[in-house]
Amino acid sequence: MAGTLPSELTSFVGRRQELAEIRRLLSAARRVTLTGLGGVGKTRLAVRAAAGLTRAFPDGVHFAELAALDDPALLPQTIATALGLRDEAVDPADRLARFLADRQVLLVLDNCEHLADACATLTGKLLASTSGLRVLATSRQRLSVEGEHLLPVEPLDLPIGSGTSDRADGWDAVSLFADRAAAVSPGFALTRANEALVAAICRRLEGLPLAIELAAVWLRTLSLTELNDRLADRFALLTEATRTAPPRQQGLEALVDWTYQLCLPAEERAWERLSVFRGGFDLPAAEHVCRSEGSTDGADADDSTVLNVLAGLVDKSVLVRERDTYGHSARYHMLETLAEFGAARLAERGDPAEPVRRHRDYYRELARRFTTEKITERQQDWIARLQSEHANLRGALESWLEEPDPRPALEMAGNLSTFWIAGGHLVEGGRWLDRVLARDSGPCRERARALHASLLACTWLGVRKGFDDRLQEYRSIAVQLRDPAVDVELLVCEGVSRYFLGDPRWACELLEKAQEECAAIGKEGLPLQILSYLALARFVLGEPDAETAGEQAVALCASHGNPPWYTALAVWVLGLAVWRRGDVRRAERLHREAIRLREPAADHSGTALALESLAWCAASDRRFTRTARLLGAAATAWRLSGAGRIERALRQVSETHAAAPARDALGDEAFEQEYARGAAMSFENAVAFALDERRTRTAPATSSRHPLTNREKEIAGLVAKGLSNRQIAGRLIISQRTAESHVEHILAKLGFSSRTQIAAWITANES
Repeated sequence: MAGTLPSELTSFVGRRQELAEIRRLLSAARRVTLTGLGGVGKTRLAVRAAAGLTRAFPDGVHFAELAALDDPALLPQTIATALGLRDEAVDPADRLARFLADRQVLLVLDNCEHLADACATLTGKLLASTSGLRVLATSRQRLSVEGEHLLPVEPLDLPIGSGTSDRADGWDAVSLFADRAAAVSPGFALTRANEALVAAICRRLEGLPLAIELAAVWLRTLSLTELNDRLADRFALLTEATRTAPPRQQGLEALVDWTYQLCLPAEERAWERLSVFRGGFDLPAAEHVCRSEGSTDGADADDSTVLNVLAGLVDKSVLVRERDTYGHSARYHMLETLAEFGAARLAERGDPAEPVRRHRDYYRELARRFTTEKITERQQDWIARLQSEHANLRGALESWLEEPDPRPALEMAGNLSTFWIAGGHLVEGGRWLDRVLARDSGPCRERARALHASLLACTWLGVRKGFDDRLQEYRSIAVQLRDPAVDVELLVCEGVSRYFLGDPRWACELLEKAQEECAAIGKEGLPLQILSYLALARFVLGEPDAETAGEQAVALCASHGNPPWYTALAVWVLGLAVWRRGDVRRAERLHREAIRLREPAADHSGTALALESLAWCAASDRRFTRTARLLGAAATAWRLSGAGRIERALRQVSETHAAAPARDALGDEAFEQEYARGAAMSFENAVAFALDERRTRTAPATSSRHPLTNREKEIAGLVAKGLSNRQIAGRLIISQRTAESHVEHILAKLGFSSRTQIAAWITANES
């Protein structure tokens, strides 16, 4: 997962000293690493600390989850995605440095331990190239880099003694247990009668947050006494078996194993098999991977459906249901520590290959299904779905590359071609295609498609190395296969490539021939691409029938349900031809529609082209101030994309018909000022300016009238009555420290900064 900070699914308890220390360290140091064993709460602490620092970083706080990333070479692309940049730069590390050069940003890198060298090298380069960047990392071990400030994250504080005279509710470990217990067992509260037993349980769990949360879940079915007894028995058994491990790790492994033993057999097997997923999964994927040998209906060995098994694992907190997941399909994820445990148990059974095989089969088939629906109204849904499955797609490709037969890997990488482009992963896609093409498969349909995808990626990225050799191989394979579909795809590839290589006349000839052959063999879908690039080449050549081709492209997209990426291209190209004919009003409408179509995918390079063409329209209307600002905004969008201006002819049009007239009309100084104002816009504001919209940031809507827990509502009500934290603590028989923690969490949940706002919110919701 990458980008904005992840939502907190449960309340945050304690860690006041650590939060203060993180703020202090980041005020003085530029690289801070939180270290500690798995399950100690490093990620939650980093996210909470970052959320509290948003005002200190005006250019954003960004989060990159690295646990599912295995290839260090993809680290720059992963960070670029977290920063909202598309993967369209040939050298993403350099692009990151340029982008961050004058920005004040906090970058949170989570789970760095398996990429320590790559994280150290890249962050070192970024920090050396910028002045306003801060990096907050979490890792099970230090990164061992210059300037790294370490903050060891220890288990939560807990009562040391076993006596009953000391109050237990002021300790973070006890507060966390009480909070989670109340969430799963309504009516549970920490009292004088049970606090000694709760403190004893927390001591057995050694204050580990993950261990405490897993244990608290069992209060659904066990009493505190039963829970404590079972912990004692289990820990006594497993400490002997793992006495070489660190004491705290013994406790965590013992608790995870105890949870595992309390699962039903079907749940144990599912836990093991689900450990092959990376970055989460949905129900259909889980059903495919968890299905037993010989089963045809998704049932497991004991005839329990996978859905029921997943429900059991969610109930036991082994799985977490993700909020705001794609479409109407629920997604789940497993904590890294639990996934590692499941993978170890799977290896012990001796059959880890079977779930891995099912996993890669599933995602190969998913990529195949994408090719059949990518040119439909569901295109954006598919792109969103594949974005959520990005880590699993990587894992499946990696697994296929280990097989002796390279054709499945070639097929999968080629089928994902449109995802690499429209999803903003062009460089990564090119890298996967390079890797699969490095395998020798001989001439085959799968290799031809992979070559097609690779050549287009090189074209759009402006990479020429090895281009002619691969094009020649593509031609040779087409001759050997004698497949009309391969022949027409080769023509399209050559036509698009020739346009970007600066020969629009040759591009037209190739694309016109491809159009004829598509009609002859009844090839659907491909003409969408042919017509758009044919219209673009004709526009550059100044031919009057560019508009006809553009109209045909738009109509063909409509007949396929207006797939957003193809439709945006067609609409934009039609807008160019309409502008050249002098219909500025319609051209503006078309370019704005192209921006709206590209906006959900944050297509920076496509939006940059539309911003420039809108500048041409503004110049045609002699609105030169707007012209200069749009050109500046386009420059920012180009910088975000990392692609640069791909095509020389359009750059010349922009200079001749927009920049030069605006500079002449405004004067150099005024033009530069307006251009700078446009360039200073955020991408979101640039889009709003282009669309003539006023956009305001609003707080995210809550899912219910009362987003607070029952305990929080009770405390919020006391705040509304004017009670201080000390008075609230006395009224509810809790520590003042616990009351303060609850009030802070209420403020964070509601997005407020004062107790007065809490009071007003309570009044409004109770009226």
